[in-house]
Amino acid sequence: MILLLTFAFLSGLVTILAPCIWPILPIILSTSITGKGHQRPLGITLGVMISFAFFTLFISTLVRLFHIDPNILRNIAVFVIAVLGISMIFPQFSSILEILISRLSSILGQNTQMQNTQRQDFGTGLVTGLSLGIVWSPCAGPILASIAALSATGQVTIYVVLVTFFYVLGVGIPLFIFSFAGQTLFNKTRFLSSQLGRIQQVFGVLMILLALAIYTHYDTYLQAQLLNAFPGFSNSLNSFESNPQVKKQLDILKGNMPTSTPVSNTSGLFNEDSPAPDFVGITKWLNTDKPLSISDLKGKVVLVDFWTYTCINCIRTLPHVTSWYDKYKDQGFVVIGVHTPEFEFEHETSNVENAIKMYNIHYPVAQDNNYSTWNNYSNQYWPAEYLIDKDGNIRRTHFGEGEYDQMEMTIQALLKEAGKKVNTTLDNMPDTTPNTNISPETYVGANRMEFYFPTGTTGVTNKNFDLGNPTVNSFSLGGNWNIQDEDAVSGSGAVLVYHFYAGKVFLVLRPPTSGSGQVKVLLDGKTVGATNAGDDATNGVVNVDTDRLYSLINLQGKVGDHVLRLEFETPGTSAFAFTFGAQ
Repeated sequence: MILLLTFAFLSGLVTILAPCIWPILPIILSTSITGKGHQRPLGITLGVMISFAFFTLFISTLVRLFHIDPNILRNIAVFVIAVLGISMIFPQFSSILEILISRLSSILGQNTQMQNTQRQDFGTGLVTGLSLGIVWSPCAGPILASIAALSATGQVTIYVVLVTFFYVLGVGIPLFIFSFAGQTLFNKTRFLSSQLGRIQQVFGVLMILLALAIYTHYDTYLQAQLLNAFPGFSNSLNSFESNPQVKKQLDILKGNMPTSTPVSNTSGLFNEDSPAPDFVGITKWLNTDKPLSISDLKGKVVLVDFWTYTCINCIRTLPHVTSWYDKYKDQGFVVIGVHTPEFEFEHETSNVENAIKMYNIHYPVAQDNNYSTWNNYSNQYWPAEYLIDKDGNIRRTHFGEGEYDQMEMTIQALLKEAGKKVNTTLDNMPDTTPNTNISPETYVGANRMEFYFPTGTTGVTNKNFDLGNPTVNSFSLGGNWNIQDEDAVSGSGAVLVYHFYAGKVFLVLRPPTSGSGQVKVLLDGKTVGATNAGDDATNGVVNVDTDRLYSLINLQGKVGDHVLRLEFETPGTSAFAFTFGAQ
């Protein structure tokens, strides 16, 4: 836990460098320059820390309990910022505010004029900071995303509060230094101090413009554009927070042990001294009349392929695997597909059988429902391939997509070792592995929810509200949701908004317990048309009739930055995980 708290503090500390904080820095600076001493910068800093921490941890609970529309709180904050901006433009209005704050200070106790001034400076700063803490959405790395996910699902523990405290403490220190340094610069520089009145008016106009931007949600668009223009920060933050020990601590914080996820590609070629583990604990064998073992397959070249039928990485790999089997099976080549489920519904044999038919799989498939063979291989990924020679030794592994030519050439080499004559022509099947940075696999269930955007409005029954624009590679939820370990089950007015960067979007969905579900698909605010719709989005609507991966968006190879909005027309429809493609 100490390690996680340290990284949370350091993540907050570097947030001052993030593009997503730049839009609010002028407000902090403009509020600071009108005071003297450290009271106003301190008030701003504490206000941001308090309101951001409170609303990050408890806004979902407040919405569920009192049916508060978070947009009301946001609009109040915008109003306060606009009023402060007006006070900087018009000195008469500023005097009225000063009188009100001065009277409030006197109510709190009899103080000297200096003390009242200090209280006034602190109070003005605190009000500004509290408002900013409501409207500011930081660039969320894995740590903050985990906090937001736990808060959204009502799992706020003392440890979650501690991690949040250390994060906002890290944010607060550079924020105070920036605010105090700006104030000192303007007060100590002769030219700037002589023009302070005009500078205040300019900053006042700027504050009003920023308030309008926040009200219209243009600030989130601006944040997204800044992140796109300076992607290095988000990549660096995710890399910094993806330390294996930190990830382990986050998994413990979320109440689950680390789970395996796909990787882009990792491979290795081995000598003849790596005996292949056997198939153990298999629930059911499909496409074969009898159970198989490694010893039964001695003399053959065997490819063990770990997969699961809703994994897009596996789906993109399957055409290559099935092609190899059909091409080399008569030369002594065997593929064993080990289906290890990621989600509970993938345990069902009928679902796996449907997938076998859908993807034209003719080789034996072992249902590894209890992860017994997965663990026997010490496997960690979907898809994962283990190529075994005629003597039962692992000679090559590959995790993830890609490197199809290298794998096929190794298959040919091992078949030649076994005394077989093979055609050395390689398949010319296109490699659809994404070759550009696209949005990551994103889970909607509580156990692995990492990219939840903190400004979601879960609990509001009206689905026509504006969820704004989450930062790139993150999502928000609106309406009523029942967030479970693996999935999120839609209720009345359920909406999901995802800001993605990709060319294709897929989502694992499950229909309600009775009948099918309808999900409306919108892209950048418009119902998705035929040119951009995925295979399963007909006239902008997905009919969810079985548990599987659904194709929502296909931009025909044009990878780009877009906002997906899903409106769940049928309560009880479950969303599990997003995956993305480039072409």
